[in-house]
Amino acid sequence: MNTSIKAPSARQVAAAVIGNALECYDFVIFGLLTAIISTVFFPSGNEYASILLTTATFGAGFFMRPVGGILIAIYANRKGRKAAMQLIIAMMTIATALIAFTPSFAVIGAASSVVVVAARLLQGFATGGEFASSTALLVEMSPRERRGFYGSWMGFGQALCFLLGAGAGALITHSLTHDQLYGWGWRIPFMFGLLIAPVGYWFRRHVQEPNVERVEQAELAQDMRENRSPRQIRAALCGFFLTSASTIAQYVLVAYMPTFANKYLGIRLDDAFASQCLCLIVMIVSIPLFGALSDRIGRKSVLLFGLVLYAAILLPLFGWLVSAPSFPRLVVTLVLLSTPVAMLLAVYAPAMAEQFTFKHRSLGLAISYNIAVLLFGGFAQLIITWILHTTGSMMTPAYYLLVGAGLGIVGSLLARAPATQSNFVSDRGRADARAFDISS
Repeated sequence: MNTSIKAPSARQVAAAVIGNALECYDFVIFGLLTAIISTVFFPSGNEYASILLTTATFGAGFFMRPVGGILIAIYANRKGRKAAMQLIIAMMTIATALIAFTPSFAVIGAASSVVVVAARLLQGFATGGEFASSTALLVEMSPRERRGFYGSWMGFGQALCFLLGAGAGALITHSLTHDQLYGWGWRIPFMFGLLIAPVGYWFRRHVQEPNVERVEQAELAQDMRENRSPRQIRAALCGFFLTSASTIAQYVLVAYMPTFANKYLGIRLDDAFASQCLCLIVMIVSIPLFGALSDRIGRKSVLLFGLVLYAAILLPLFGWLVSAPSFPRLVVTLVLLSTPVAMLLAVYAPAMAEQFTFKHRSLGLAISYNIAVLLFGGFAQLIITWILHTTGSMMTPAYYLLVGAGLGIVGSLLARAPATQSNFVSDRGRADARAFDISS
């Protein structure tokens, strides 16, 4: 049998990436607007307490991701991939609408806080099933010699949704007065996020669902037991550490920095958002290039070089920034850090996928990814806010980022050569990859 795989079309890549990118958007907006949401839904006489409650709510959404990842996987095995993807879009739309249209604490009291927490939990449940299936499918339908390039588009999609979020934040904070922003303007990015419904539904409705057998829950449990082999444990640890590094970088360096720059460094909020946009543009341009580079020199080489460089420049740059905070220094710091972070975001998804054989890939990715995001990404803002308040050290975000870099280096050292082609994509998987298409 000819086992070669034709390079996926642009629309195939978009179909795999768009769901993950769109579903990240709402998480990003919530993180970027923490300073405002804390006042609207969690008012308190103590500003620290309000921000702490908001960051805890942000993290609560991540608590549901492992639960959603497992339950949605079971649902997909019973009802099919397309049904699961449409369910995810529906849940995300409901959650986004709840946040966009819920009256403030001043209008309905504590009920507004309860609704927002419920919306965050629903969002986390929905996104838990997205990354593993999208990444596995995108890498499997790519030629072996170009998996790094095509797999890097997962990181590209995530960076793009961060840019959309930062751009929306910069636009409303620059264009609106304080009263307008806190009164109704903060809702605009969430309303824009409701485009998830028509755009996401269109892409997923036109996915040609692979003709695969449904998997019963007993078979899934057996697969989980088989994942305890030394190779699968090492693969899961590698994925866990690489995801920890990437999620810390994204949710601290990108999502949390506007709040940190505004609340602790005294930089205007619109300037903080603008600096994020410049940082993300560098990432978006760089990620596919580093993905292609990894096809030539290897995933591990790109990861190790990027992470070591990242760790080496973190503390000096942050020390320089906090010693004399300003918009130009914030731009320089973020742009310089964005290049090694782009190396990580470009390579970690295909590198993780290559650690697992075809049979174990989706489940292995779901477990290692969602647990790492829960532990190190979802509660990153809460942890940093608490440490900042307790110690008063403005270097706290840099120390947390440094921990992420160290975890990433460990994950890179655990990475092994990709599974053999026969194990990487099964005969059925090759057929599935060819079947994954967008009707014209």
